[in-house]
Amino acid sequence: MSLRKHGMTRRQLLSQSALFGASFVIGAGYVAGKAEAANWAIEVEHLKPETMATLIQMARDIYPHDQVGDQFYALAVKGYDSAEAAPGIEEGIAALNEAARGIGYAAYTLIGWERDRVDLLRSLEDTAFFQQIRGGLVTGLYNQKAVWPIFGYEGESFSQGGYIDRGFDDINWL
Repeated sequence: MSLRKHGMTRRQLLSQSALFGASFVIGAGYVAGKAEAANWAIEVEHLKPETMATLIQMARDIYPHDQVGDQFYALAVKGYDSAEAAPGIEEGIAALNEAARGIGYAAYTLIGWERDRVDLLRSLEDTAFFQQIRGGLVTGLYNQKAVWPIFGYEGESFSQGGYIDRGFDDINWL
């Protein structure tokens, strides 16, 4: 079988396969590094460290904000590290890892396209596990006062005299 028939020379095939192999090895190292960094950043008592790293990646994919650091996502999912929640979370992460072609969701995020990850999460959207994580993230992530300035939210206004005296009526586009 000729490679030229498929629009690729032998040299192109070798360079593309070498590039993919190198990116896979680098990606695997990145996941291990992220998991190790997560270990010192947030201590886990009832969950495995790799489970917490996968939870953080899952949280990042459900509510993606490039400007928000991993530490905020870690704090948002820290509440799942309890004796009551851990068995269900471990089971849910195992199902997520299996759905990610058996290679683990954290590794899948490095070799899969964003659309593939979204489709993977959508396939689990109706499960109690996914709804538990998604629902907890709404308050766990967005109720952190340290995140508010990143989004330009100044907090509640009542204690500061309301919105009218704080620039609410500054309309420069009229």
